[in-house]
Amino acid sequence: MLEFCRRFDAEIEGFQAANSRIFVTGSGGNGLGGYLGAKFVQEVNAVSLAVERLYPECGSVIELGGQDAKIIIFKKDPETGRKKKIPSMNDKCAGGTGAVIDKINAKLRIPSDQLCQMGYVGMKLHPVAGKCGVFAETDINGLQKMGVPPSELMASLFEAIVMQNLSVLTRGNTLQPVVLLLGGPNCYIQGMRDCWKHNIPKIWEERGTPLPEGVPPEDLVKTPDNAQYFAAIGSVEFGKSEDDDIGQYAGWEKLAWYVEIGRDEEKTKRGGTGGLAKDDAELDAFKLKYRPKKFVPASFQPAKWWKASSVSMAARRPPRRC
Repeated sequence: MLEFCRRFDAEIEGFQAANSRIFVTGSGGNGLGGYLGAKFVQEVNAVSLAVERLYPECGSVIELGGQDAKIIIFKKDPETGRKKKIPSMNDKCAGGTGAVIDKINAKLRIPSDQLCQMGYVGMKLHPVAGKCGVFAETDINGLQKMGVPPSELMASLFEAIVMQNLSVLTRGNTLQPVVLLLGGPNCYIQGMRDCWKHNIPKIWEERGTPLPEGVPPEDLVKTPDNAQYFAAIGSVEFGKSEDDDIGQYAGWEKLAWYVEIGRDEEKTKRGGTGGLAKDDAELDAFKLKYRPKKFVPASFQPAKWWKASSVSMAARRPPRRC
């Protein structure tokens, strides 16, 4: 973000912060935007707004990012006729996100340009867990030791990610055509796009979803131009409806200070607030207070009821016969 903001001054002739506004989105935008004077826009709202403006015919959105995955389904309200959105987002786990692809790709050491050309159609698929990044890596490790080639490993990973999102993030709802594929993995990796186009029409067929006549089902799953920038585009669209004093750009200097100095100062401050004890006296008092009591073994004595029962049993015992 800092490098991007510095490019404003370097590449835009006559650029001035005083007459500029900035709106940010994404997982890191809320924390860093304050140093720029930026207004933060929630991701789902930003993506939805961009889709509604650029692709009003869209029925569903699938966006994969490096840190999260989201699915947005647009449905018409039968009473008002207006579209309502049903969003679902996975932002607590790496499973089903681009982070899993990055991790597996780093393990397999596939160059980025080659990864983008990785295919899916016609590849032999192997079982790979998509619910968790750790589980996926474990399965990939086992398959790799068995000699499975990287092309089949990545195709299997694409299948796992797609099926994970279709089964979990849809929350039982059916994707409505047209489906837009957004985010970096969907934009750059051919195999991801082919995997979505293969699996989504199968769900439509199983559930009897009505589709436009004369259009192949796979053509109803599209990746628009600038698919990786839709959240940013939506932030700009959101800013157009805000007052002129909202999101006033404050320049990149404060952000540079935070990245280069302030962040380390915060870590030092958090680490220097004190440990378990501020001095030896407090530590000694803590040890004294919570010192374990000296162990005293229990002593056991025969109980009276045991003696009485022994006598009673002896009295009832039949005499021995010689």
